[in-house]
Amino acid sequence: MSWLNFEVRTSRRAQLVNITDRVAEAVRRSGVAEGTCVVFIPHTTAGVTINEGADPDVANDIASHLGELVPKEAAFEHEEGNSDSHIKTMLSGPSCLAPVRDGKLALGQWQAIFLCEWDGPRTRRVEVGVSSL
Repeated sequence: MSWLNFEVRTSRRAQLVNITDRVAEAVRRSGVAEGTCVVFIPHTTAGVTINEGADPDVANDIASHLGELVPKEAAFEHEEGNSDSHIKTMLSGPSCLAPVRDGKLALGQWQAIFLCEWDGPRTRRVEVGVSSL
C-alpha cells in the first residue's frame, strides 16, 4: 500500500471540509490503476465521511444537526470540554474506503469526501492509502 498525507486547516469548531480533490490527487500520484483508497484521520476529535458534495448545504446541515444531537454544553465528565467532539468523531468515523478505477478515485455522481472537524479550528493531518487489487 502506498501512503501519502496532507494537512487541512479548518476555520470553525464544527465544519465539513470537502477534500475530494486532494484525495483524488493522492490516488493519481500513487500510480495504482485498479484498487482501493482508504482515507484515515489520525485525530480523536475529527473524522471523515463520504456524502453529497454537490450542494454545500448538506454538509452544513450535517454539522448543524449533529451539534443539536450532541451539544457541547451537555453534562460531560471529560474536563477538557470537548466530549461532544469525541462523540461526533465516533459517529462520523476515523476512516472511509473508496474504489480506484482506471487510476482515478471512483465515487458516485454526487459523492464527495469530507474531513469532519468537530473541535476546531485546527490543522488536521489526512492520510491516504492506495492499494492495488
